[in-house]
Amino acid sequence: MSTSKRKDEHIRICLHDNVESSRSNGFEWYEFSHNALPEIKWEDIDTSTAFLGKRLFAPLFIEAMTGGTAESERINKNLAEAAQELGIGMGVGSQRAMIETPELKDTYDVRGVAPDIFLAGNIGASHILKYPVEKIEKALNAIGADALAIHLNPAQEIAQENGDRNFSGVLEKIKAITRDLKKPVIVKEVGSGISADVARRLAAAGVDAIDIAGVGGTSWIKVDSMIGRTPYAEFYGWGIPTAESLESCRKAVRTPLIASGGIRTGIEVAKALSMGASLAGMALPLLKAANRSSDDVINLLEQVIIELKSVMFLTSSKKITDLRNKAVKI
Repeated sequence: MSTSKRKDEHIRICLHDNVESSRSNGFEWYEFSHNALPEIKWEDIDTSTAFLGKRLFAPLFIEAMTGGTAESERINKNLAEAAQELGIGMGVGSQRAMIETPELKDTYDVRGVAPDIFLAGNIGASHILKYPVEKIEKALNAIGADALAIHLNPAQEIAQENGDRNFSGVLEKIKAITRDLKKPVIVKEVGSGISADVARRLAAAGVDAIDIAGVGGTSWIKVDSMIGRTPYAEFYGWGIPTAESLESCRKAVRTPLIASGGIRTGIEVAKALSMGASLAGMALPLLKAANRSSDDVINLLEQVIIELKSVMFLTSSKKITDLRNKAVKI
């Protein structure tokens, strides 16, 4: 199956089938203590934050989802218009297709509708072994990306028909990229989580941020098993739940963390921020909204921001850093 056809299949399956993990993200085990005397004004609450040199209106990140097909071009532009309107960050899907076929650049290039957002390009861990840093940087510059996200997806690859199972030398190549690339480097999972040990190795390699992308949201093992009819149903819940991954990584490293993996509400965003995340990422609900319109993406994210702000009000948190450590494990 061609890369473009697989990307279209990814979109179709995620829009129409149950692709979520068989396990929760773990945030149900954390709660806030209600403050009946918050002593703050709603209008004084500031949800803005800084991330890798960019100021964001809210600590939200639209996770990398797609690129490389006509359908993904429409979806990416709807997502980007929402990100521009709300002042938040966004990632695009793997640029492998664009590197192999430069004519696909427009399916990733959203700067025309989102000139000011924090934008992360994307390449897979197994593919950084094949491309020189200069080629990766050229792909990032072509879409005006502010940073590179390298995605770690070994579990997805084993479930993918003819998936790439060579991950030998990936860490050394990550070190080389962080040394030579003239942009920040984010390393992310795609739904199976980052352990404390992996976080330490990535921090030592010099990465600028880690997106833990834990269990609880879309299972790419499930998605690719559906496409190739591969026998991996027992692995649909494989990995580390998002809350557990976040808690262990925060204890292990001081590197900025993005918490993603099944986050659906502003309350879960607040819990992630309280537990030490710099940003919270979302994907599947936004993909479904972006398939309809940019306005639907905006409406969904505005609700998330209202919920986040409500938690801040009810915990007497005027700014994002005031949330730190206010969610308690029950």
